[in-house]
Amino acid sequence: MISADHSCLTLFNCCRSLTSVKQIHAHLSKIGLDVDPLIAGKLILQCCTAISASLALTYAHRFFGCLKAPNTFMYNTLIRGYSESQSPGCSFELFNQLNRNSGCSGSPPRPDSFSFAFVLKAAANMSSFRAGSQLHCQAFLHGLDAHLFVGTTLISMYAECGRGNSARRVFDEMPQPNVVAWNAMLTACFRCSDLEDARALFERMPFKNSASFNVQISGFMKAGKVESARSVFNSLGLKDDVTWNTMIVGFAQNSYFDEALMYFRDMLHMGIRPTEVSLIGVLSACADAGMLVSTKILHGFVEKSWFLENISVRNALLDAYSKCGDVGMARSVFDHMTVDRNVISWTCMISGLAMYGRVNEAIQLFYEMEESGVQPDRITFISILYACSHAGLIEQGHSYFSKMKDVYGLDPGIEHYGCMVDLYGRAGKLAEAYKFVSQMPIEPTDTIWRTLLGACSIHGNVHLAQRAREKLMVLDPNNSSDRVLLSNIYAVIGQWKDVAAIRNSMSTERMKKDPGWSMIEVDKLAYKFTAGRNYSGFTQEAYEKLGEIMSRLKEGGGYVPEVKSVLHDIEDEEKEGSVALHSEKLAVAFGLKRLHKSKTIHVMKNLRICKDCHEFMKIVSQLYDVDIVVRDRSRFHSFKDGSCSCKDYW
Repeated sequence: MISADHSCLTLFNCCRSLTSVKQIHAHLSKIGLDVDPLIAGKLILQCCTAISASLALTYAHRFFGCLKAPNTFMYNTLIRGYSESQSPGCSFELFNQLNRNSGCSGSPPRPDSFSFAFVLKAAANMSSFRAGSQLHCQAFLHGLDAHLFVGTTLISMYAECGRGNSARRVFDEMPQPNVVAWNAMLTACFRCSDLEDARALFERMPFKNSASFNVQISGFMKAGKVESARSVFNSLGLKDDVTWNTMIVGFAQNSYFDEALMYFRDMLHMGIRPTEVSLIGVLSACADAGMLVSTKILHGFVEKSWFLENISVRNALLDAYSKCGDVGMARSVFDHMTVDRNVISWTCMISGLAMYGRVNEAIQLFYEMEESGVQPDRITFISILYACSHAGLIEQGHSYFSKMKDVYGLDPGIEHYGCMVDLYGRAGKLAEAYKFVSQMPIEPTDTIWRTLLGACSIHGNVHLAQRAREKLMVLDPNNSSDRVLLSNIYAVIGQWKDVAAIRNSMSTERMKKDPGWSMIEVDKLAYKFTAGRNYSGFTQEAYEKLGEIMSRLKEGGGYVPEVKSVLHDIEDEEKEGSVALHSEKLAVAFGLKRLHKSKTIHVMKNLRICKDCHEFMKIVSQLYDVDIVVRDRSRFHSFKDGSCSCKDYW
């Protein structure tokens, strides 16, 4: 029996799929070994920790329910599995069942330190202060609140619930906190945005390990204190892979795209093998910066390093190609995925097609996703609603919105309501958009009213714009973009007194509009241009080339600058100069100067492209026989032979 037990346990260690677990389980059931506590516990453990599929966790739970006398280890394993799943609430049900059984006669299973630690993790993942504090009381009754493992998890739970003071009390009451407990408290300080306490605590720590420094770096990065994180990194002598990963991901999240790539290269030069985390981090930097060349280089590295077997890395690669404007390569990556496509894979591809204006393909892919048995989630529906919005498909969009609840039981969130307002607004159905907002079952947020205000800006509806602005004055009075939008509406219809009033109020309150910038990648380097006059360095090349382009466009291209929204009290020549210096024009000029004629110019812009720049790109693409791809903050515009993929509907 011992030999058979050992053989079965070894087989379980080799299992990486639910199918293989079921095959071994069937064999064990035939020979009567599946009820052996050691083997049953190993089966549950393998399903809960070694196999990521949610079906494996469900299978383990069903098997658990068939056991006559499950022990504490089995309970703890399932509680742990659910605490890290999409259904952490199930951990509470299992814990309560374990707690009730502990009062029975005989030798029933009882909650131990692991039981409390795992169920507290579930409370932390749900940010449930009520459940967490009740569990704290239960731990006290069982005499386990002072246990090092439980106390450390309590600190993390209170931090996730935003209760820094409660976390600090637990820490202060710990008789002998170890380095893990100190690190948990340090994390809690950062989690609750208490940077000064975090610094002070770090200085007080009697012992530090690499995790202590990594917690500091991560905390500063999440707080946007990039230079503080860099300072901690530079102070370290020996840096592990987690340290490098934290820096790369932090740079990407804070839009330090060049630094993310540079640190990734430095890590490779140091001989440190990249991990899933570092690759996803650097790919996300390429995606957000629109760095297509770097994405292709990383694709080659991923293939050589055998990371294509990792579904998360492949999804990141798919997302990067989609956001860099190469939807063909994104589709190639997607098509080479077969049985391991998950909801993220499908959603990324649908979103990429939608951003590029290939709406029919996006809708077809959504149907294929449903037929494949992969259930769309809330983000998938945002992507498909977005696709309908940018193609003016009102009826289809409304159908998908209804399908969320009626077919999949998903309650629409504020993002989905925002998509519907955008759907009506872009199509010029402003009355329907306002009616939809007024009848929403949840309170409209500033984002909803801002979406409506943006639609009013596109279609010049001053009356409704003023109403939306009144709501925004209450919800988010200090947002400069709202006033800029309203100012532009007044300018287009010639209400210059109102324009002046808004701009004077912004000046009085020292509010500044978000500066427009555009980025282009040339020879593996990203060049960033801002709107306005800045004659220095590489920008001088862009200005000189742009001057040449503008002269050619006026002479033979039929280009007339769109200056309606520029202040009325300056000369026409100055108005034209103002719109001529938009950052995307400078980026395209730089691309024409530096790139080979056969190459497509890819530009990434942080704001919505204006009408004048849109017309400029169309004419340049025709006169210079060049393809231009511009990604603004909401979609791609692919300019070729004098036309745009958006068909002037954006």
